[in-house]
Amino acid sequence: MKEYKAMLFDLDDTLLDRNQAVDNLFIVLLEECYGNVEETLKAEMLRKFKEYDKKSYGISDKTAVIESFYNEFPPLYRLTQIQDFWNHHFPQCFSISEHTLDLLKDIQEHMKVAIITNGTIHRQKAKIMNTRFQEYFDLIVISEEVVLEKPDPRIFEYTLNKLQVKPEDALFVGDNLEKDVKGPQGAGLKGIWFNPSGVENDSDIEPDDEIQSLDELLHYLTPKQVT
Repeated sequence: MKEYKAMLFDLDDTLLDRNQAVDNLFIVLLEECYGNVEETLKAEMLRKFKEYDKKSYGISDKTAVIESFYNEFPPLYRLTQIQDFWNHHFPQCFSISEHTLDLLKDIQEHMKVAIITNGTIHRQKAKIMNTRFQEYFDLIVISEEVVLEKPDPRIFEYTLNKLQVKPEDALFVGDNLEKDVKGPQGAGLKGIWFNPSGVENDSDIEPDDEIQSLDELLHYLTPKQVT
């Protein structure tokens, strides 16, 4: 097997469970704005909150998410600084398992590791600090910081230049076919599709590999590397 020199990762929905974080933020919003809510109604409110969040995914200003939610479910108390609320609480809604941290440590012992994430500097750095990821990566690249974003091949080229690794010696792991598979492939990397839910690929994008668990990445450590 080829001996790779770098493994690069997407952040949201790959290393971090963004869906669970949205659930956690919803609970904070309920406590702040609604008080006690009957369980059946709470389930419907969560479904709609996640629907509004999905529509705004990738958009920095999240005011429309909560304003739309307020319009459908009038609150007892209305936030006056919605964006500040989101920026402060959402990064704290993420958590990471010790198992994942141990896996990253194992990989880092044998090759360079980096994160490439689209998003704002403030929000993405807060997530990374809250989960201690900065200790486990040689480089973290945030799109707003470098004025490039996935799937633009230049953001992958920029990262590899910083790591001093050739594209053919690197892997990229992420959940989005367009941004995390086609994007890195366009820069000469191997694109690995992280697909834990087993979603059907109905696109014309062909991943170099598909995994349902990050543990499967140990396959890319050669026998020499894991001894």
